[in-house]
Amino acid sequence: DDPIPPLFVKHLSAACLGGLCALIAARISLSSWRRAALPLWTAGVLLLTATAWMGTEINGAQRWLTLPVIDLRFQPAELAKCFTLMAVAALLCGRSSQRELSPRRSLAVVGLTVPPVALLLLQPDLGSAVLLCALVGILLLVAGMPLYYLAAPVLLAPGALWLYTAQHAYALRRLLAFWDPWARSQGDGFQLVQSFVAFSFGGLDGAGLGNGRPKLFYLPEAHTDFILALIAEELGLLGVLFVLAAFGVLLVAGTGIARRASNRFALFLALGMTGLLALPAIVNAAVVMGLLPTKGLTLPFLSYGRTSLLVCCFAVGILFGIGRRNPSTRRNPVSAESLRELAWR
Repeated sequence: DDPIPPLFVKHLSAACLGGLCALIAARISLSSWRRAALPLWTAGVLLLTATAWMGTEINGAQRWLTLPVIDLRFQPAELAKCFTLMAVAALLCGRSSQRELSPRRSLAVVGLTVPPVALLLLQPDLGSAVLLCALVGILLLVAGMPLYYLAAPVLLAPGALWLYTAQHAYALRRLLAFWDPWARSQGDGFQLVQSFVAFSFGGLDGAGLGNGRPKLFYLPEAHTDFILALIAEELGLLGVLFVLAAFGVLLVAGTGIARRASNRFALFLALGMTGLLALPAIVNAAVVMGLLPTKGLTLPFLSYGRTSLLVCCFAVGILFGIGRRNPSTRRNPVSAESLRELAWR
């Protein structure tokens, strides 16, 4: 047996490379990111198109591209989400004499969002598509889009999800497993039931690092989507609360960086990168605890996935760069209203 698990070596190597990406991203000027936003978005859409055409299929989903020469497999969806948020930030930062976002600019944002969302749904990757729509919606809200414009997509979302579920058997099975996992404990509900078992065994302080049993073939995908269940058993409630608190600190810090931004592009970019890190963590934790149906979203930084880890480090580097150029330590309340007011100054 190998003394060091191969997945750990791969994850550690990706973390080192991600640290280098963060350092580089932090030193690139905001004007450079703004100029590169649309080309990067185009590259992300092209990568998603290539994935739909010649991607590698795993577990019924075609989400990976494999580079034949060096035999490197990566997930273009992670890059496309990040690049789309950058492009939306660049589009929203244009000056306007009105406090509300103009319909023309709103349609332009929708035009940037629809292609990657459609390509994500083709994979299929409903979780990433919904996540991207939610993050773009947050940016539109801060930019000044009237609430009644955003209400229409929210009201139509349940019908769209029902239609998607009716056309995709896997989505219906996940929904039924979420509704009553114990009735399907030997089928689609097996993973969620084993997650509950891991949480129950963890107690307050856990069984000890490395002593968890779910990873021994009891909990499928324990190293990716359901790694929080493994943390719950080995580190207990205290470990789970520490992880959630860390993401809470990240959310507050990222929003604070956006609040102190010196210009509109920095504000929207900081919000986009913060949401890209915090929102998947919230959804992943809710899925593992049985509060949401399984979405396939990883826990940033902790779940195994080299593309996800590199993009997360890249987002942190951008946040560091924005914060370094706006080092003000003033303490202002962070709220949707205050961010909207700042966006229109």
